[in-house]
Amino acid sequence: MVRYVYDFREGRREMADLLGGKGANLAEMTRLGLPVPPGFTVTTDACRAFLATGAEPPGMTVEVSRHLSAVEAGAGRRLGQRDDPLLLSVRSGARFSMPGMMETVLDIGLNDDSVLGLAKATGNDRFAWDSYRRLVQMFGATVMGVDPALFEEAMTLLKEAREAPDDLHLDANDLAWLVETYKRLIRDETGEEFPQSPAEQLRRAILAVFDSWNGERARLYRRREHIPDDLGTAVTVQRMVYGNLGADSGSGVAFTRDPATGRPGLYGDYLPNAQGEDVVAGIRNTVPLAELERFDPTSYAQLRDHMRTLETHYRDLCDIEFTIERGRLWMLQTRVGKRTAEAAFTIAAQLTDEGLITTNEALARVDGDGLARLMFPAFDTSAAGAALAHGIPASPGAAVGAAVFDSAEAVRRAAAGEKVVLVRQETTPDDLPGMIAAQAVLTSRGGKTSHAAVVARGMGKVCVCGAEELTVEERRFTTRGGVVIEEGTVISVDGSAGAVYPGAVPLADSAVMRFLERGGERSAGVVDTVARALEHADSVRRLEVRANADTPEDAARARRFGAQGIGLCRTEHMFLGERRKLVEEMILAGDDTERERALAALLPLQRADFTGILEAMDGLPVTIRLIDPPLHEFLPDRTELAVRVATAEQPDAHDVELLDAVNRMHEENPMLGLRGVRLGLVIPGLVAMQVRAVAEAVVARTRAGGSPEAEIMVPLVGAVEELRIERAEVERVLAEVSEESGVPVRCPVGTMIELPRAALTAGRIAEEAEFFSFGTNDLTQTTWGFSRDDVEAAFFSAYLDKGVFPASPFETLDRDGVGRLVRIAVDEGRATRPGLKIGVCGEHGGDPASVHFFHTARLDYVSCSPFRVPVARLEAGRAALAGTEGSDSR
Repeated sequence: MVRYVYDFREGRREMADLLGGKGANLAEMTRLGLPVPPGFTVTTDACRAFLATGAEPPGMTVEVSRHLSAVEAGAGRRLGQRDDPLLLSVRSGARFSMPGMMETVLDIGLNDDSVLGLAKATGNDRFAWDSYRRLVQMFGATVMGVDPALFEEAMTLLKEAREAPDDLHLDANDLAWLVETYKRLIRDETGEEFPQSPAEQLRRAILAVFDSWNGERARLYRRREHIPDDLGTAVTVQRMVYGNLGADSGSGVAFTRDPATGRPGLYGDYLPNAQGEDVVAGIRNTVPLAELERFDPTSYAQLRDHMRTLETHYRDLCDIEFTIERGRLWMLQTRVGKRTAEAAFTIAAQLTDEGLITTNEALARVDGDGLARLMFPAFDTSAAGAALAHGIPASPGAAVGAAVFDSAEAVRRAAAGEKVVLVRQETTPDDLPGMIAAQAVLTSRGGKTSHAAVVARGMGKVCVCGAEELTVEERRFTTRGGVVIEEGTVISVDGSAGAVYPGAVPLADSAVMRFLERGGERSAGVVDTVARALEHADSVRRLEVRANADTPEDAARARRFGAQGIGLCRTEHMFLGERRKLVEEMILAGDDTERERALAALLPLQRADFTGILEAMDGLPVTIRLIDPPLHEFLPDRTELAVRVATAEQPDAHDVELLDAVNRMHEENPMLGLRGVRLGLVIPGLVAMQVRAVAEAVVARTRAGGSPEAEIMVPLVGAVEELRIERAEVERVLAEVSEESGVPVRCPVGTMIELPRAALTAGRIAEEAEFFSFGTNDLTQTTWGFSRDDVEAAFFSAYLDKGVFPASPFETLDRDGVGRLVRIAVDEGRATRPGLKIGVCGEHGGDPASVHFFHTARLDYVSCSPFRVPVARLEAGRAALAGTEGSDSR
């Protein structure tokens, strides 16, 4: 039979797939001898079985009862006993930390009888009724589905009636009244009573955790983070310990290093006389963790020792939850902590220097997405003016947007294309959709370990928490100085400095961008750690990284970013602007003489372009793609031109001629029409002009003492015969220029694989191609049979919601379909021509996940936009280490 329940003493952290992250780490802390309240974990296998059938898996209830009995025996108390009840907490715990899952339910086992026994056993009536209040509130909201706002409203009304600033100023009678109010709310909203049976409370809480796996918030987060839907969640059941027993008790969250900056030291928040949920929820502002040394020096010293043990054992930043119960420290959870991009690079470098991890492991712990965030602009604070308020810098970065005050409004405005900042007193899991939609999150309560801070850091969102100077109301906030910011007003949030400014503060390049793009000073701090990571990535990667660049300026910029050549130079981009008129003349040419005149005018312009690009990339390969888009893109809009001709008293002869050409060349599906290699086969002289321009640029650079390495790429080939004809023309022109100039011109001729037929006949195409470059944008369109521009707005969001796509196939390569075509083409191309040079020049070349695929598919290089070159370099290095011993300790 399948086993569904494990005691904490039976597990270890390597069992996270089965026990979830929380259960596996509780087991690991137990093995290390740390003070962990006893408990057990219901496995992800049980969750998957429940989700598949809708019923508890056979034997699970018996296993839970057996493990509960062991916990009861160890405690000397039974669940729900009248005189001194054992109470439990129930928490969700998926393989990956995942906001959106069911929130914790504390104090399971209390009912109308046992609350009196708890009061007597502890000698603290207020504590007992506060615990019962928490259970009814949490159970009602998370298990029975009552709107949490109803409980909050009842609490607020009671505090107002008692003139109490917070819940600590409510006495036992107040809390007992609140329990009855909450139970009545549950009865009114659900039609059933709050369950008095402790066993029923436990059973329903476990099943509610399972159900929450498919909740809207959880599915939304999984889609965003590309977490598989079939993992399921585990459930941890643990004996309660209490931080709300008085001044000698409390709860906190701690990090072994600063998760925002990576600086070493103990960081976190502590809240006296509170449960852990109070700390995370941000309902009362916490004190810095260092204050614990003043409140309880013994517990502080123990906590510091335990944190050192955990960081050394995990060899990483650890995120820790703890509770102090009447002077006794308990460790409730640990995990490898979420961190900002800056902290990720900094901590990886620090741990390497400390000898805890290798340089390979350090590279595995950073990623291209984080590097991209560090390249984003920062605020130019010299032009910011006075700040509206300051808070805790919980997640760094710079963001500008209209202030909105609820999640639904953030989602609505963002869907309409508006940038927004979500402003709340504190966030809850219900705010997750709005947090995803927003550019930044701003709260007036909470600290670095509040819900807003933790979730924002995990998503790479800008966040400022605990801005106490702000009074947040329903549709506005007011500063301490009396400034009112209404909903829709643009504000700027500086997550690095913890400041909020009115209006849109100007942006300036980040220090990392200045270093990468301009060769700025390699300063200490994050710039140095990024440089170290890139240097190591460059030393281990197999994939070359080139850039897509169409101008000398872009080519020079790409080279500064570390590009090893140009993988795609799009010549059609050189025909825009003032040159468009010459293309019109070529299209309208009535005979060969007129066409040759137009091409002759284009030749020196193209030659100058290629000369500049080859100079910028001297000594490195430059792959020049012959003109690709449909010619209609160089002509006026058909409708506008027809209206102009029709409404003119005396139509312009040129307009009439243009309209005739536009009508003649009109295509219903132009991206599948007269473009690519087809243009070269039907427009006389076009290929010859472009190839001559390339060849003469090579000659010019050679005579200037350069080392030009031009490659000519024929686009949209579907049959080897197309390439054979075009290649003959290319080689004829190269030979002509070589003879005329006396300078040997050798340009490899290859093709762009962007049609399924090309991939499936790659073996034959390789007979004529000296290199392949995958145009994955068009290959994705033609494989899936949809136009990117048309379908992304039409149905992609629905496809993502329904799980048809785990991610947009235009952002991350579709490995099963497009990826299989890539592998076929690689295998068959190299079977015909061993050593065939193969790369990719679609924007997938800069996508981190896609770079890993291209490494395993044995491509030689990736090419992407200049600004993504550092990201591709980093990911190519990480791909080379993936699966190697010591590449990652997590």
